[in-house]
Amino acid sequence: MTDSIDKNATQYSSLIGKVVFITGGATGIGAAMVKAFVGQKAKVAFIDIDEQASAALITGIVSKNHGAQLWYRKVDVTDPETLQLAILEASKALGNLDVLVNNVGNDARQNVENISAYDWHKCMQVNLDPAFFASQAAFKIMREHASGSIINFSSINALIGPQRMTGYVTAKAGLMGMTKSLSRDFGVDNIRVNAILPGWVATDRQLASWLTKEEEQKWTEAMALKKRIEPHDVANLALFLASDNSSMITGQAINIDGGRT
Repeated sequence: MTDSIDKNATQYSSLIGKVVFITGGATGIGAAMVKAFVGQKAKVAFIDIDEQASAALITGIVSKNHGAQLWYRKVDVTDPETLQLAILEASKALGNLDVLVNNVGNDARQNVENISAYDWHKCMQVNLDPAFFASQAAFKIMREHASGSIINFSSINALIGPQRMTGYVTAKAGLMGMTKSLSRDFGVDNIRVNAILPGWVATDRQLASWLTKEEEQKWTEAMALKKRIEPHDVANLALFLASDNSSMITGQAINIDGGRT
């Protein structure tokens, strides 16, 4: 995938100078969002366990956007204390926290009969728990200036329930409920909480692992729009939900799946 910023993307003046924190930002949709928010002249903090991919992303962005303000830490999101500390440190380093994007996830496949208690809890620790603990930390900072946008990444798999993904589907369904509940808890402080539910996005990982030509053809046949969903398509929705243009949207689960559901 290219490291360039999409110059044709809608520009949101309300995002200029805002501080954005993204989990799982080194590759795929996460990397697309890092680039997209940099393109909006926001200050972007991101965490990821993959140091090599993170360094490559930063190098690519900075080489083409010399004024980019980026902050990165290697963080294992299954450690809530380290995750929350990273959010606090990023907010201090960049001067605030306006947007949290809970993107990190792992959609590994596994047969139901082979799922151990360890496997199940590990799935939740990656796909569900970090969104809560990150949101908890972000709320404590955002309420000080009575504004903010939290964006959770669920999946349309929570709606269609594909085989061999029981843990992932359960976690993503839980994120929808969490989004609705937190939107009520945080709304009194003018902090919005929404969820994005992508369809099958053509990231490098998906193309290398599961999105074969045969699978893509079957998936596309079920879509209203007969074309790939690219990471930048999802990033564009995140920009809107982070901006003041969506100031009265909260507690919503928004599909971006080309009409698959």
